[in-house]
Amino acid sequence: MARRCEVCGKGPGSGNRVSHANNKTRRRWLPNLQGVKVVDEQGERRRIRVCTSCIGAGKIKKAPALKPVEGSA
Repeated sequence: MARRCEVCGKGPGSGNRVSHANNKTRRRWLPNLQGVKVVDEQGERRRIRVCTSCIGAGKIKKAPALKPVEGSA
């Protein structure tokens, strides 16, 4: 599964890790992805991976919690 936000498409960034001796090796900055349950355009609940900036900006509509069914368990 790719580390990519399903709303905005934000993915890993890349650059250099620089030591005190000024040695450079490649590194990655990963987006802060969270799995959330959302209600999509068809009104169905599904789980997607979304970055926290999209969650904070209100770009998604979280699905309400389901009420437990009486008599189960």
